[in-house]
Amino acid sequence: MKQRSAEILLASVIVARATSLLFSKLSMRSMGPFNLTGLRFALAFAVLLLLFRRKFKDIRPATVLRGFALGAAFFATIAAELYGLRATDSSTTSFLENTAIVWVPLMEAAIHRSRLRGRTLGSALVTLLGVGLLTLGKSSFRLGHGELLCLLAALLYATAILLTAKFSREDDPLVLGILQVGFIGLLGLAAAFLLETPRLPQSGGEWGMILMLALVCSCFGFTLQPVAQRYVSAERAGTFCALNPLTAASLGTVFLHERLGLWGLAGAALILTGILIQSLGERQRAPRLAKA
Repeated sequence: MKQRSAEILLASVIVARATSLLFSKLSMRSMGPFNLTGLRFALAFAVLLLLFRRKFKDIRPATVLRGFALGAAFFATIAAELYGLRATDSSTTSFLENTAIVWVPLMEAAIHRSRLRGRTLGSALVTLLGVGLLTLGKSSFRLGHGELLCLLAALLYATAILLTAKFSREDDPLVLGILQVGFIGLLGLAAAFLLETPRLPQSGGEWGMILMLALVCSCFGFTLQPVAQRYVSAERAGTFCALNPLTAASLGTVFLHERLGLWGLAGAALILTGILIQSLGERQRAPRLAKA
């Protein structure tokens, strides 16, 4: 897979996952966060295992451990996100969680003790400003319990992106993606039985939202991220996080007749500018690395 194809796949994955906040918010009216997470990902894992069962014939213990590590990182991210979503509005949740755009290059530079490139930092700041204009232009901001949980989700999401970048180059990324979905479901169900009263959806509407979350947001949105990140740097993947609130705002405009307004349009333009800055930097760096 070439880098451009991987970037298109990664963008598609994030766009698919962007719908999850809406469906999760609606589903949590009658279902606990862990119950929702466990059921959603367990169904997704069952579908994926049926489709790709041959890939698991000679699976190695090290692969299972990497899949568990990714699943645990994403489960922690989702748990913080959903509990934050219960305490604050979805636009604030989206903005705060997507500060992962900034955390990924900062954390990677700290881990490798490397100097942060000016282009990377500039891209992150421009994109983050765009996310802020897009999501906070029409709502007030306060740093309360829900907001702190969303900031925690951002740090956990950045950690998951870095782990995915590392493990996807050491193992079969598709198998890792399927395993992480399975472990998220297992951890969700375990937490639901320990901390909540688990229940199945009771209506066609509830089942429809669960299936949407399972098939689109989980089967596609989570499983293929390691496949895409095998060919995309962690910094670049972090920048693509900005497509999440951009997509959410676009869906709101089309289906809920919400208006972006001037602040929203300015934010969308900055998000695309930040992605372009990082993209140009990656492509200019690639020929130099090839000649070295």
